[in-house]
Amino acid sequence: MQEKHGEWAWQWANFPDVDEWLFSDWIAPVTLEDFRGKRVLDAGCGGGQYLSLIAPYAREAIGVDLNTAHIAAERNRVHPNVRTVEGDIALASFPETFDLVYCIGVIHHTDDPDATFRNLAAQTAQGGRTVVWAYSHEGNFLNRTLVEGVKRLFVLRLPKGVVRAIAYVLATLMYLPIYTLYLLPLPWLPYYEYFRNWRKLTYRMNILNVFDKLNAPQTHFITRDRIERWFVENGYRDIRILPYRGVSWHGDGVKV
Repeated sequence: MQEKHGEWAWQWANFPDVDEWLFSDWIAPVTLEDFRGKRVLDAGCGGGQYLSLIAPYAREAIGVDLNTAHIAAERNRVHPNVRTVEGDIALASFPETFDLVYCIGVIHHTDDPDATFRNLAAQTAQGGRTVVWAYSHEGNFLNRTLVEGVKRLFVLRLPKGVVRAIAYVLATLMYLPIYTLYLLPLPWLPYYEYFRNWRKLTYRMNILNVFDKLNAPQTHFITRDRIERWFVENGYRDIRILPYRGVSWHGDGVKV
C-alpha cells in the first residue's frame, strides 16, 4: 500500500517540479508522442507536474495519489482532459483499463512495490504499455546506508521548514565538488553519472532533489532482477530494463 503521509502534500505544495527534459529522460525510450490519443494513468501523480506535460497529447489522463490529488487538480484545471483521484496506487482500480500507465519516482516509496506493480499491471489494457522509473539498489550504497540511516534517526522528526533549510545548505555545499572534482575524468567516483544531471538542473531543482531524499518516509531500492521480474511475472512482452545515471532503473513493456 501507498502510505498516507502529509510529507508529500507539503513537498508538492512548496516545490513545483516542471522540468520536461527530465521527465522525458525518465520515460525514454518512450516519448511524449507515445501518449498521443491514449487513455493514460499517472500512478502517484504528486503535484500533477507530469500530467501537465502529457495533457496536450493524451486523449484522457487520470492522476491517482493518496495525498496530493487536490494539488494536482488545481495545477491542471486548465486541461479538460485531466482529472485526479485520491487513492492508493496499490489498490486503485477503474472500470476501464488504460492504454498507457506510468509510475515515475513513486513505486519505491510504497509499502510493497511488488504488490503495487501487480496493480499497475491490472490497470493496463491488453496491448497497452506500463512504464516505471525507480531508484536502483545498484549504485546507491551511500543513499541506502548513510542517508537513509540519518533520515530515520533524525531528519524525519524535524519540522518540514527545518528540513527545507537543511536541503538548501547541503545542496549549496555540494556545488563545490560537483563543479570541480566531478568535472575531472574520474568515472569511478560515486554518483559520477548522476551529477551530470545536477549540472543541467536549476538550483531550485537541485534543492528539491536533496529535500526529496530527506523527506521520503520510506524508500525501497530496487534491483535490476526485481524490476525485470515485475514485468515477466505479470505478463509483458517487449520488456526494456535500462539504467539511468547509475542510480535508477527505467522499465517498460507491453501487456500481453
